[in-house]
Amino acid sequence: MSLLSAQGLTKEFNGLMAVEDVTLEIPEGQVRALIGPNGAGKTTLVGMLSGRTAPSAGTVIFDDRDVTAWPAHKRIAAGMGYTFQITSIFSNLSVWENVALAARRTVSGRSDVENAVNSSLERVGLIDHRSEEAGDLSYGHQRLLEIAMGLAQAPKLLILDEPTQGLADGEVAAFNQLILELAGTTTVLLIEHNMDVVMQVSDFVTVLDAGKILFEGIPDDVKANVAVQAAYLGGGHAAA
Repeated sequence: MSLLSAQGLTKEFNGLMAVEDVTLEIPEGQVRALIGPNGAGKTTLVGMLSGRTAPSAGTVIFDDRDVTAWPAHKRIAAGMGYTFQITSIFSNLSVWENVALAARRTVSGRSDVENAVNSSLERVGLIDHRSEEAGDLSYGHQRLLEIAMGLAQAPKLLILDEPTQGLADGEVAAFNQLILELAGTTTVLLIEHNMDVVMQVSDFVTVLDAGKILFEGIPDDVKANVAVQAAYLGGGHAAA
């Protein structure tokens, strides 16, 4: 059963076709990776899926509801969590307060919010930083804070845009373990350039190139595909 379904998604900017006729089916509980070279249209596609970009054509079905015309905040309330490619946190608030604000979007009751915040910070390894101002965190820890903010909303679908960017090797390993723990209970759409991460945590990979789906398959098939190698994995891009 598909939790997220996109049919014929297209986005045109002043005559430039950023995404063209993309159809996507993400089953419930799957970890789906979305990869492709810079300029492939990944951010635009994710913007349409999350409600931050209006499509020129096509539909988005989430949890059996047509959400094509829904704004981002309504999709969040329906169970779609999203972290940005560029960190989006309240730098003058504490780590705990940032996650609490996110949790209150979907969780009611003081004790429920506290439990959601503490659990999310534990899962990303930031519980010992809960009293620090978010702006004082390292860039890598700010990325982890954003993931905690997404987790605190108990999303049905968690969209992570370049989540390992800026993370140290040990933090990347911990991130991989977190995604593996989420697999099966939370559907994850992962936009990621680190191919080691993609190969280790994803169930299925969609490759986007020039705004169109170039190939889809399990990680090993994607890695072996000649067209994918030419468009993305070749020329030193394997870990870019």
